[in-house]
Amino acid sequence: MKNDLLLRAIRKEPIERFPVWLMRQAGRYMREYRDLRAREENFLSFCKNVELAVKVSLLPLELLGVDAIIIFSDILVPLESIGVKVDFVEGEGPRLEWSGKVSELKRYNPEDNAFVYEIIRNVKEAQDEVPVIGFAGAPFTLASYVIEGSSSRDFRKTKLFMWEREYDFKKLMEILSETLYRYILKQIEAGADVVQLFDSWTNYLSRNDYEEYVFPYVRELINRIKSKTDTPLIYFFKGSSSFIDLAKQTQADVLSVDWSVDLSLEAVRNDKVLQGNLEPSVLYAKEETIKFKTLELLNGIPRKTGYIFNLGHGLAPDMEFDKVKFLVDTVKGFRIN
Repeated sequence: MKNDLLLRAIRKEPIERFPVWLMRQAGRYMREYRDLRAREENFLSFCKNVELAVKVSLLPLELLGVDAIIIFSDILVPLESIGVKVDFVEGEGPRLEWSGKVSELKRYNPEDNAFVYEIIRNVKEAQDEVPVIGFAGAPFTLASYVIEGSSSRDFRKTKLFMWEREYDFKKLMEILSETLYRYILKQIEAGADVVQLFDSWTNYLSRNDYEEYVFPYVRELINRIKSKTDTPLIYFFKGSSSFIDLAKQTQADVLSVDWSVDLSLEAVRNDKVLQGNLEPSVLYAKEETIKFKTLELLNGIPRKTGYIFNLGHGLAPDMEFDKVKFLVDTVKGFRIN
């Protein structure tokens, strides 16, 4: 590929500037995305339309000039294969239904997600510029959606299920871990150059609960994947400052952290490659503020490689495209001394 900056940074090889890509970099803040989205009846069918998903995946490369493409899909798509009904209600988000009995969940069939692997192959065929990132939700993040039945403000149902139905919760985590293991390996077989695991809701947990109910499954899943492949794996987890010492114990190649972590300190102590961690709300500010906050972060990175610029979470639908482009250009204009 012509631009392997991301892969060189992960390998800690010399780089001329820090690579940049953004979580949710293809989304509703783009007019071109909205035009493509209007061609499908609902969000789930949009994700399964290989032709449209490939076009959406390529938009950030074409319009922003990012250093990696993350495929367009959704973390919930593997759940259908194990017996969870997944719908997306316009303006409300995901709605999930299942029997509530863990024993009735089915064994995952990777071929149920053949469209995801086809998207990866087609994105690879469509461009030879930058690496392609596959992804999946981490076991706890998927478990929380299954238990809550939707998004949540406090994940109360999940916590009660975890504490009061401990056996069922751990069995659910085992099922999801096995599902994700097979799902991620199939993405790598399809050609993903990097994969990212999203633990988006761990910031709602205490350290004790993360350590007992979440981390053992994350560690085992990541280590199993890494025992089968050299493909780099990124672990993104919210509540990063509380759990980063545990995350270091996995075989993840990259730790993607939220804005609770001071990278200028953590990067010195941590031999892992780091990714992050600009607060996304900065993108609502004026351009001079965006530039100041971005350069402040970059100037604080005490490394010349082994770092990837990203946000501490994903882009939001109401952000302005021009400001996102300005952010990417600012990062690309920063030269490493």
